[in-house]
Amino acid sequence: MISIPESDIYYSIASVGEGFYKEKGSKFISYAYPATNQDEIRVHLETLKKQYYDARHHCYAWRLGSEGTHVRANDDGEPNHSAGDPILGQIRSANLTDALVVVVRYFGGTKLGVSGLIHAYRVAAHEALQQAVVKECVVRDIVTLAYPYENTQEVMRLLDEYPVKIEEQVFEADCKVKLGVPYSLLERFSEEVGKLPAVQLS
Repeated sequence: MISIPESDIYYSIASVGEGFYKEKGSKFISYAYPATNQDEIRVHLETLKKQYYDARHHCYAWRLGSEGTHVRANDDGEPNHSAGDPILGQIRSANLTDALVVVVRYFGGTKLGVSGLIHAYRVAAHEALQQAVVKECVVRDIVTLAYPYENTQEVMRLLDEYPVKIEEQVFEADCKVKLGVPYSLLERFSEEVGKLPAVQLS
């Protein structure tokens, strides 16, 4: 089988990770979530703010998109760049995207200073990410193959050669297969489909 190009692979979170860090009485409770859009992020943030309603800060960072180009870091009242940026840095260091990390802080009575805060938020974020289960994801284009039933064997032989993900299939007189093709392989795959008789790609 043809391998999936590295450029089409990215990594995300499969399940929630939780972490904890304590420094000079301050408690930092951290969560790493899978998130593919800002609506999901909003739900996670609202849930944690209700759960930890008495906490001083709910700092967070997120990174979205297969290339991780959409990012945001929020200090939630901490000194500028002392919380959100260290959290975001840990998401990037772990090479993850479609990910949200939230760190809830309970103030312990002793100020940590900017450098102390950066260290604490970095460690707390790292702890949550260490506990999260990571999954491999692939950038795919969704296409549909339509063909007569008698061509099924040839089509299936081609699909066995490529790392495609079959989303849906109908085997009748006129067959249809909806599948995800790795982005970088789509042109090559389309050329191979074009060599098969009576097979249409859309």
